Amino acid sequence: MNIILTGAAAVSGLMCVLWLLHFPMRNASIVDPGWAAGMAILALIYGFLGDGYWPRSALMMAMGAIWGSRLCLYLLMRVLGHPEEGRYVEIRRKWGSNIGFKFLLFFEGQAALCVLLAIPFYIAARNAEPQLSALELIAVAIWLIAVAGESLADAQLAAFKRNPANKGKTCRAGLWNYSRHPNYFFEWLVWVAFAVFAHHWTALLSPALMLYFLLRVTGIPATEAQALRTKGDDYRDYQQRTSMFVPWFPAK
Repeated sequence: MNIILTGAAAVSGLMCVLWLLHFPMRNASIVDPGWAAGMAILALIYGFLGDGYWPRSALMMAMGAIWGSRLCLYLLMRVLGHPEEGRYVEIRRKWGSNIGFKFLLFFEGQAALCVLLAIPFYIAARNAEPQLSALELIAVAIWLIAVAGESLADAQLAAFKRNPANKGKTCRAGLWNYSRHPNYFFEWLVWVAFAVFAHHWTALLSPALMLYFLLRVTGIPATEAQALRTKGDDYRDYQQRTSMFVPWFPAK
């Protein structure tokens, strides 16, 4: 439990600092790279302080830190030097008053979510079984596919946005031709890999919770609402032709 409290204090402190920074930046989008950094930090803390089998802890630390750091840097590049993302502009509009305090609760809520989602890291770090299982090796393979897929989807979207001719258009390049949110799909697959690596029923909460947030809360609903506001009929046509989540062949 002391390990969890240490991790919780670290990510809570990180989010508090980012909340303070978002005022001069005038950009609450900084919470997104902060969330990814928080997950990487928890993987490192649990791995170093856990009393499990060291090769397992090291492997878990590497998976969590590499994935979290890559995602953090990618999201940070989308925040620095750019205006606040449309989702957060809409949140400000809806909240109206006491926005600073409400964003504090939002930022710290993301810290709490980090701790909850990091259950697989904690379980793996405390697992003293002196041998890696076949299931854990399968999890590593899933993780490799997921990180590669998420990185490719992010790179394809970034390349599309860099072209000024694509302003106001919908990205259909590469993986985006088969899923409207391939980055979210492979992000979820990362969490499946973490849960399989922990191979304990409580670890299933992480991919289940992530799937709920992606499909119902802050992921796809907010992203698609913003896309409809900015791309209109072009995005509506994309919705009709392209799978929402799981990559699949587009409808004719």
